Amino acid sequence: MKKIFCLLVVAMTAMALSAQSKVDDCYANHNKVVNVQAQVRVDFTQDYWDGELNRPTSGFKGKYFTIALDGHINKHFYYAYRQRLNRANKTESFFDATDFIYMSYRPNKHWDFSTGKQVVGIGGFEYDRAPIDLYFCSEYWNNIACYQLGASAAYITADGRDRIMAQVCESPFTTHRDYMFAYNLMWYGNHDWFNSIYSLNASEYQPGKYIYYIVLGNQFKFDNFRVQLDLMNRATSEHAFFFKDFSVMCELSYNVKDKFNVFGKVSYDINDSGVEGDYCVLPGTEMTRIGAGAEYFPLSNGRKDLRLFAYYSYSWGVNGNPTGALQDRQNLWGVGVKWNIDILSLTSKIFKKNEKAEI
Repeated sequence: MKKIFCLLVVAMTAMALSAQSKVDDCYANHNKVVNVQAQVRVDFTQDYWDGELNRPTSGFKGKYFTIALDGHINKHFYYAYRQRLNRANKTESFFDATDFIYMSYRPNKHWDFSTGKQVVGIGGFEYDRAPIDLYFCSEYWNNIACYQLGASAAYITADGRDRIMAQVCESPFTTHRDYMFAYNLMWYGNHDWFNSIYSLNASEYQPGKYIYYIVLGNQFKFDNFRVQLDLMNRATSEHAFFFKDFSVMCELSYNVKDKFNVFGKVSYDINDSGVEGDYCVLPGTEMTRIGAGAEYFPLSNGRKDLRLFAYYSYSWGVNGNPTGALQDRQNLWGVGVKWNIDILSLTSKIFKKNEKAEI
């Protein structure tokens, strides 16, 4: 098992170094000292399980209400913070509802070091997208605790086209056990027609016992047409490495003049391992979900600050988790609105006054 894992690490690193696309270079965009934005999404949903309306998940729902804050202290230090205000309740602390809050240090254009509460470095485009922009997802996505405390180091290639990140953080399964860790290696690539989010992951699900991921997140872009295909294989040392426990997620979308976006999506989760270790897709699960939706952006000049949407999905199969997100013969449809509120933005004029004393 260890030999296979090490070989995959070497292979993926080699692919990362040979890629030829651009990755966002935040080092070059250090003019904003503070940027504050709120995002709100409200849905009306109808969720039928085997023909019966599931009332707790149906009706008007305030799905998301988030406050995001980011900016640069100087050209080397920057920070980011996002709080999901609709999540806090009596069983959670304020910090539990914090998606991420971290400080990063970038000494030059090649290296980036971060610490704080971060997104756990797991690959795939469904996983990587902000939850507020997703309408129905795989069983895996619905059960992974993707924000944890940790530290990471990233290397950006000389041409600025690839990013390789290594991360150590709390295990996503710390809700089951205390003092457990996850070790993640990621490659981000952004090509003209092909983007990638690949990862190798080892997470403790019990002290000293690991579940290993290989995740290949692929995005293909052709003019206004986009395909996202995620392949995720999960395994412990208790069963065969490949094809016993895995997920496939695929979304096809088409954008019409920055006003309309239509999409179709399918996900397939299976765990035929018969052993403990995967707390996201439990043993005995084989679930398929298929659906489609449409988005409309009514504002002019290509602005995305207001979105109207509608979606529908149908799932079938067997879920090893009786209270799982996906159920056999489940019909889910919804309509809603999402909007952004720009609260504050301070740019480089103020930054330059303070920069001389700090650098």
